[in-house]
Amino acid sequence: MKKDLTNRKDIETLITAFYEKVKLDATIGYIFNDVVKVNWEKHLPVMFDFWENALFYTGTYSRDNMNIHRHLNMVTPLKKEHFEQWNKLFLENVDELFEGPNAELAKQRAISISTVMQIKIIS
Repeated sequence: MKKDLTNRKDIETLITAFYEKVKLDATIGYIFNDVVKVNWEKHLPVMFDFWENALFYTGTYSRDNMNIHRHLNMVTPLKKEHFEQWNKLFLENVDELFEGPNAELAKQRAISISTVMQIKIIS
């Protein structure tokens, strides 16, 4: 049996493994690698803060992620397929590493956030 997400260390494990898959992905990897050219040393701690706050309400994240993604959409158009692939990779990654109520919550939050972004950005 896998453990549930219970703390920041678990979030770091989840998100680091997820973005390793994203970097290699044929559908969305180019956005991170070629378009944005993400500085992973800076980006990962921000994502740790985001997901720690999304799951445990720590108050560690205060950026406007919608505006960040709206800007990204102006640089390279985001499509439904991008969101679907991001969701697929995220959900698979959670299932590979964790199970339990918080793992399920992480998957629900990912889908909810992705859905809202799609509605506001590409609709």
